[in-house]
Amino acid sequence: MITNLQAKLRQKKESGTRENPDVTLKAVVYGHGLPSRTIQVSTPDFKKLYRAVKHSTLFDLVVEGEQPVKALIGEVQVNPVNMHPVHVDFRQLRMDENVTVSVPLVFVGESAAIKALGGTLIKSLDELEVECLPGDLPKEIVVDLSSLNTFEDMITIGSLSLPKGVVTTHDLNDAVATVEAPMTEEELKKMDEAQAGDVTAIKTEAEEKKEKEAADAAAAEAAKA
Repeated sequence: MITNLQAKLRQKKESGTRENPDVTLKAVVYGHGLPSRTIQVSTPDFKKLYRAVKHSTLFDLVVEGEQPVKALIGEVQVNPVNMHPVHVDFRQLRMDENVTVSVPLVFVGESAAIKALGGTLIKSLDELEVECLPGDLPKEIVVDLSSLNTFEDMITIGSLSLPKGVVTTHDLNDAVATVEAPMTEEELKKMDEAQAGDVTAIKTEAEEKKEKEAADAAAAEAAKA
């Protein structure tokens, strides 16, 4: 897995020159107590790194002529047309200071409430904000669905197993995942009736509009006569 990225200090662009974001990516690196600096990195190298580490895994950022520093990928700005990156923020870290980072949740295991009872999994969270030293930062947090045996069961943040030294900023009673019961035949029937009523209402409105247009046309013809 790629764990480092080479960077160069960004020089002032000469007038008339054009840059290709598919080749070189503009970036800034910042950190607590550190001045922010503008840099540039290889776009292909950044894409490879981003696929490997996302936003919650440390990597070594090597700015030309300097010692490697530990960093995280921050905000990534993209071209709204092709979704290619055009600018990225890098967050330089001190290994002796706590950081707050959102870590992705990975759902594993099999729920009896889903498999045997036909329920639907409801995920309340896809990631969890945690606080810890950079060296303790987990790449992901596992959520075991096997504890969801009934529709009354709930996985809360407090029931998750966090690595040593890692705490969450969320309320421990907040829900992470539950299972919703399938709709009964009566509920499905009511939903079908409601949808049929909506279609009828739409048809009625269309008919009223058509009648009004016909009446307006007739009135206009009468006025001409």
